Amino acid sequence: MNCYETVFILTPVLSDEQMKEAVEKFKDVLQQNGAEVVNEETWGLRKLAYPIQKKSTGFYCLLEFKGEPTIVKKLDVAFRRDERVIRYLTFRLDKYAQEYAEKRRNLRAKKASEQPAEAVAEAETKEA
Repeated sequence: MNCYETVFILTPVLSDEQMKEAVEKFKDVLQQNGAEVVNEETWGLRKLAYPIQKKSTGFYCLLEFKGEPTIVKKLDVAFRRDERVIRYLTFRLDKYAQEYAEKRRNLRAKKASEQPAEAVAEAETKEA
C-alpha cells in the first residue's frame, strides 16, 4: 500500500455543513475502496493565487491516506464529477515526504493539546 496526499479546493459559496458533507463524501469514496484515511485537515477559506472560475477564494482541504494505486483513479473521477470542487491534486508520498507529514501531524497535535491549557490560563488572568 502506498501513502498518498490529496489537496482539494471547494467553491467558497458553500455553507460549513455543505463543506463538511463534501469532505465526508470524498472520505467515504476512499474508505469504500479499501483505503485508510490517515489524516484530515481543513485549512478553511483562503485566497487563491489566481482567479479560478471567476472565484478568488476557496475552502482548502487536505486528506492523507494509504491505499492501492487504483484508488487514485476512482478518487479522480469523484473529484471531476462533483461541481463543488474547483481544483484538486493527489500525489504519492515518498519515504521522506511520509516522515515530514508525520512530523507535521505530531506538531499540530501537540499545538492543539497545548492551546486549551493556554486559553484557560489566559481566561484566569483576565478574571483576576
